[in-house]
Amino acid sequence: MDVALSNAGEPIALSGAVGSPARREITPLRYVDLAAEAVIVAALLGELVLVLANVAARVYFARSFLWTDEIARLALSILAFIGGAVAYRRRDHAFVRVILSRLPSRGERGCLALADVVVLFVAGITGYVSIEFLSSSWGEYTPIFQMPAALIALPLPIGMVLLMLYAAVNLRREHGMMALGVGAAFAVTIAVAALTRDIWLPWLGDDAAIIAALGLFFVAILAGVPVGFVLLLSTAIYLWGTGTASLVVLPQTMVNGTGNFILLAVPFFILAGLVMERGGISIRLVRFIHALVGHMQGGLLQVTVASMYLVSGLSGSKPADVAAVGTVMRDELRERHGAAEGAAVLAAAAVMGETVPPSIAMLIVGSITSVSVGAMFIGGLIPAAVMAVCLMVLIYVRARASGAPRTPRASGAVMARAGLGAILPLLMPGSLLAGILLGIATPTEIAALAVVYGLLLSTLVYREMSLNGFIRIAIDTAALTGVLLFIFAAASSFSWTLTVAYLPQRLVTLLQSVGDSQTIFMLCSIVLLILVGVLLEGLPSLNVLAPLLIPIAGKLGLSELHYALVLIIAMGIGGFMPFAGVGFYVCCAVMRCDIETASRAMLPYLIMLIAGLLIVAAVPWFTLALPHYFGFNG
Repeated sequence: MDVALSNAGEPIALSGAVGSPARREITPLRYVDLAAEAVIVAALLGELVLVLANVAARVYFARSFLWTDEIARLALSILAFIGGAVAYRRRDHAFVRVILSRLPSRGERGCLALADVVVLFVAGITGYVSIEFLSSSWGEYTPIFQMPAALIALPLPIGMVLLMLYAAVNLRREHGMMALGVGAAFAVTIAVAALTRDIWLPWLGDDAAIIAALGLFFVAILAGVPVGFVLLLSTAIYLWGTGTASLVVLPQTMVNGTGNFILLAVPFFILAGLVMERGGISIRLVRFIHALVGHMQGGLLQVTVASMYLVSGLSGSKPADVAAVGTVMRDELRERHGAAEGAAVLAAAAVMGETVPPSIAMLIVGSITSVSVGAMFIGGLIPAAVMAVCLMVLIYVRARASGAPRTPRASGAVMARAGLGAILPLLMPGSLLAGILLGIATPTEIAALAVVYGLLLSTLVYREMSLNGFIRIAIDTAALTGVLLFIFAAASSFSWTLTVAYLPQRLVTLLQSVGDSQTIFMLCSIVLLILVGVLLEGLPSLNVLAPLLIPIAGKLGLSELHYALVLIIAMGIGGFMPFAGVGFYVCCAVMRCDIETASRAMLPYLIMLIAGLLIVAAVPWFTLALPHYFGFNG
């Protein structure tokens, strides 16, 4: 089970592990690892300093550095492509294990070997065509620095070379002779497909390429290939099958997909979340919540839900939130309610927290659609509260029915001490919301300020973080950011493919065939996002579907803001779905419990989450009241 969970993605990054023992040996490959980690940490911290300097210049000198946008694009490119390679080396890339876990041992090892072969193949193709992309764009210059625009894309081929190196090392060290057999079978399959292309493409019909791309997509996902590489493989197959455009489109759309300045808020919020988790901030918030609601029927489970709501206001990363609350609550939850019940409530509460600002899902939707990030940040508070109330009512009813004993109410003195200890941590989410409402800074700048505030608390006030600890956090942040941005870049290419294949127009046609009903469209969207969220590890499903669906919702007369938040919650349910959702594996890893047992415990909470989502979807007031009050259009 430990191997399964570590390969599922985030648990390694959040626990601070650095990979297998072989990775710590002093070898030439270890020097490559250190160099790659140094580059991504330098990009992360360097951009953090520049953003803070820009804020200071605007506040004290009434001027801004116009060139920071160009540096930001380069930093995001480094984090996406070199950081994505580092994350692959650490086995942080998420993949679906729902089929793998049911295969015999040899079959599972064969699929894992195939995954590394696919990574080697995709990285080779992408790296090759990225060289052509660099040469074709070398004559273009950035407007401020007048440097070759191709320099922003340079981390892409470097990252692909690293990925090829790491994939080859994995194949040799972990799979041995099996890698040769799987690799040979894969090469033969590719060769046969290429030689018979003129036969099977016409046989499939006019939509042959998109059918083949989507078919390959689902097969590769279920075979355990990491999500980002499946997206790239499907895009390459479509381009090769149709000849619609050169394969150069692949690196071009990947680089463009990471070029939005607002995406810089992603690594900063992740960094703030990890600083909160390891710097003694989250534990003080959990103690405060425990003093307030620990006496309620359901005890620690109620505390878990309330803590996740509050802690989600400090970090945009759900894995960071789960680790922050779960590691503090784990021992008591295991003792009083059982590890499986604790994991189930932790997962359900994480879904609830998807719309508590700040949220990476909101940042991604805001970067690829016209929906305001600020409006989503404000609008997500009440829907999350609705979901929290639904979960807490279920916990209360089940605890009362089972006759579970209640914990005595905390004394006034205990509440006062816990409240005083939580004042400084509570200023963090308060300042985030104030900055958004007052228009003092952009989400990226607010995220950078949150990092500084968290560091000041952790080092000067609580004194629970050392320099080495911060460096470890910075590496973990850069690697986890690399996973997210790499998937984001790959999903940008895949979204382009779906657009070229006229999928948006077909969705509109399908919608018109059922009568343009807002209710049917909303319900179908919820089902689609949950199902795709299971397969695509949540966030990529938003990246692919949100730009297609949100404009259609607007044409139907739905509020795009309301619809976007419904999609985010549905995506969260898919991401934490028992047996398949990667987020669910994270919760099981944190609680150290059996996945099957936790899945059974999750079922009633899953039903309540869906009920809460339907309530939010049916009553737009929950999402629109606060944004309208503060002057946002929805």
